[in-house]
Amino acid sequence: MNMTGWLAILGGLVLAAVVAHGAWTARKAGPRRAEEQIEPMLDEQNQRREERAESAASLPDDAAPSISRPARRPSARIDALIDAIATLTLDQPISGEMVLSHLPGSRRAGTKPFHIEGLNVETGEWELPFPGLAGTRYGEFQAGVQMANRSGAMNEIEYSEFVQKVQLFADGIGAFVQFPDMLDVVARARELDQFASAHDAQLAVVLRPRDTAWTLGYVLQIASRHGFVAGAIPGRLVLAAVEEGAPPILSLSFDAQAAMAENPQLSSLRELLLALDVPQTPEAQEPFASWQEAARSLAGDIDADICDDHGQVLNLHAFSAIGQELSALYVALASHDLAAGSLATRRLFS
Repeated sequence: MNMTGWLAILGGLVLAAVVAHGAWTARKAGPRRAEEQIEPMLDEQNQRREERAESAASLPDDAAPSISRPARRPSARIDALIDAIATLTLDQPISGEMVLSHLPGSRRAGTKPFHIEGLNVETGEWELPFPGLAGTRYGEFQAGVQMANRSGAMNEIEYSEFVQKVQLFADGIGAFVQFPDMLDVVARARELDQFASAHDAQLAVVLRPRDTAWTLGYVLQIASRHGFVAGAIPGRLVLAAVEEGAPPILSLSFDAQAAMAENPQLSSLRELLLALDVPQTPEAQEPFASWQEAARSLAGDIDADICDDHGQVLNLHAFSAIGQELSALYVALASHDLAAGSLATRRLFS
């Protein structure tokens, strides 16, 4: 090959090298600009992810998003308004069978009832452990003891009994338990009892025959026409509430010995007590009107006088005055979140 040929080849190689260098330079310049725009964007996205993670971590457990842990729901039985509450925490959930094997035999501390509830890890519901809990698991527990009822305020001995029973339960299931301060609980119990004592109301009238006494069979026959049915206690008829499981609206009581007589037609009754337990029934159901109407209609059917506990015959003005006082009582109860007929109120006035 002559010199001209070699020069032509060499010129082509130089040109190819120049073109390749230009392309490499352009490629390097292009991606470099793109990287300068993308890297800060990626850094910003990573920073936002970290902030979201930190924000989620700072939320309480029941607020943090979770697939396997449902939102916790409030208890329907334990109420901080009338209960002293102990909390029990676990390292890991336990089975319902284990819970049942360690529950205290009696859920009373003196005259005060208490509940032990477990938080179902599947449903997020507080529930009372009961037989047949195969497969159920609980992540934590709470125990609430009622601070006051019609037996009076909780005292130090009753609270100590509550602590002892719950502590034995906690030891059995391997839980750490925290109790509220005893002196604080006893002080709150006294305040609650004072309020309850000042706002309790159980209205009653006595029905007495104007002439001859009644037989038990006759009373049962007439009372049944007005909706009364036999109660759980001998010598007591009740007018059932509309709500299933709610306390009766009215009660009609008489001599228990007469109630257990073999022949109702041979027993003799000279007094019936018609009563209304005011805190047990919601005001909206107008229990006072039901009590007043039942007194009048029963008295008319069995030829009786409506009397007070001293034997004095009551007139219309007496019922009117009672109604006015009752209206003020309903307002006072509701203003303390203890409206008549609510679960907490029923428990407090029991």
